[in-house]
Amino acid sequence: MTGLLIKIFVCPTILIIASFILPNVHYSSAYQAAIVGLVLALVGHMMEVMLLREDTLVLSAVLDFFASTLIVYFVSAWLPNTTVTFPGAILTAVLLTIAEIPLHRYLVRSGQARKSAI
Repeated sequence: MTGLLIKIFVCPTILIIASFILPNVHYSSAYQAAIVGLVLALVGHMMEVMLLREDTLVLSAVLDFFASTLIVYFVSAWLPNTTVTFPGAILTAVLLTIAEIPLHRYLVRSGQARKSAI
């Protein structure tokens, strides 16, 4: 649950930052980034619950990257006055994945991720 709470704040924040620093990512309003960020947080949390273990840190980061790229690109396409190119979605996913790595390590080390299967 801690991971979800952190993601609810971090994902929209990163999307807003990406909208300011990347020329091929544009959200016309902060609520649009918040919507995409909440979708990212919910899907990312479900992926963590299913996959995140001590021995799957790298796999979780790689899958987060691909899922983030697709979610940012396709969910943003449904929002009016929002422009996110595929390269912009990839760069945004890189930023999101960089933020996810310390979160994953924290969740595993604190015992909040499930242990390895027997």
